[in-house]
Amino acid sequence: MLTMTENAAQAVKSIVERNPQVDDGGVRIRTTGTGEGFELNVVSAPEPADTVIRTDGASVYLDELAAIALEDRVLDAEVSDEGAVQFALAAQR
Repeated sequence: MLTMTENAAQAVKSIVERNPQVDDGGVRIRTTGTGEGFELNVVSAPEPADTVIRTDGASVYLDELAAIALEDRVLDAEVSDEGAVQFALAAQR
């Protein structure tokens, strides 16, 4: 199952907090349909079939195909001095 680093959890919480319309939501990761990437959106709740990952108060929701593709990955994040977030995926050790 996908895991999150502390940096990723902080980044997700920060992104969600900047979107007050989603209250206690999270970041949803879904496959793009082309099989070559993922799309991230801030949402208020997961879809019924989503896998929910919670770490340090941060919620990430994975659509069915993303959950399969990312089952052995770690989600990490870097935040620039300007506040821009860049996510990265790595293999679990």
